[in-house]
Amino acid sequence: MKKITIILMLFVTIFSFAQTANKDEFVQILKPIQEKVQKLENENKTLKTEVKNLSTKLTELNERIEANNLTLNKTATKLGLQITNTETVANSKIRAINDNLSKNTLYGIIGVLIALVISGVLYLLLSKKQKSDKTDVIDQLSKTKSTIEESLIKEFGKQTDLLDEELLLLKKQKNTEQITTSAEPDHSLALKVASEINLIERNIKLMDVKTRGLKQLQASVGKLKDNLAANGYEMPELLGKPFNQGMRVIVATSIPDENLEKGQEIITKILIPQVNFNEKMIQTAQIEVSVGY
Repeated sequence: MKKITIILMLFVTIFSFAQTANKDEFVQILKPIQEKVQKLENENKTLKTEVKNLSTKLTELNERIEANNLTLNKTATKLGLQITNTETVANSKIRAINDNLSKNTLYGIIGVLIALVISGVLYLLLSKKQKSDKTDVIDQLSKTKSTIEESLIKEFGKQTDLLDEELLLLKKQKNTEQITTSAEPDHSLALKVASEINLIERNIKLMDVKTRGLKQLQASVGKLKDNLAANGYEMPELLGKPFNQGMRVIVATSIPDENLEKGQEIITKILIPQVNFNEKMIQTAQIEVSVGY
């Protein structure tokens, strides 16, 4: 009731003033008010755009983790050669590790969903506080993003530990196969580890280089690659390399990029990594290529 009374008094004052003042004076009084209102509307629009961009990035990260979960389910296989008691024990350990990987992937998805909820709450707060200082809002969003990335780094760190255990089992499996058979070795476990490494690297590319724990995670990924190489498996570095039609890869998508020179083609995403065994390719890479226009 008090607010209505104040508004009515203001309206009466303006109306009375309009009766006594000429048109030019009235316009000069209203102009600063209109400019302030327009400025507030522009700031609000900018803040909404920034929140929307952050939500889009978080949604993309969620989709990538969900895609990884599907890949894990599709590529889960049995070693299949039940020839010794040692191999049977190895298969049992692998299944237990796969269960742990699935749980960690689920935790990662839950973390991203929580991040999306937090972003939604921030958006509502920003909508109600149009006069909030823009710099403070951006700092808060940056802190929220850093917190989310640190949580994801911890989850990926747990995955690298589990992958290390799988590589130890891979070494035992390889030794068993060499003793018991001369047939082509089973590469399924190595290919799954390579896919996990590729997924972690793709997510690292999306993170701020200053994020706490990122350097340690990168070092762990490098160690995993070294252990793969020790078992005869190699993941050639394709990301950021120029693409040409003679390459033995599968181009899943091509994306126009105005930042590249016309006709220039660069590999900007590895969907499925190339894997070589003893210098022979056993898995063809699926890639995304950016094309200049």
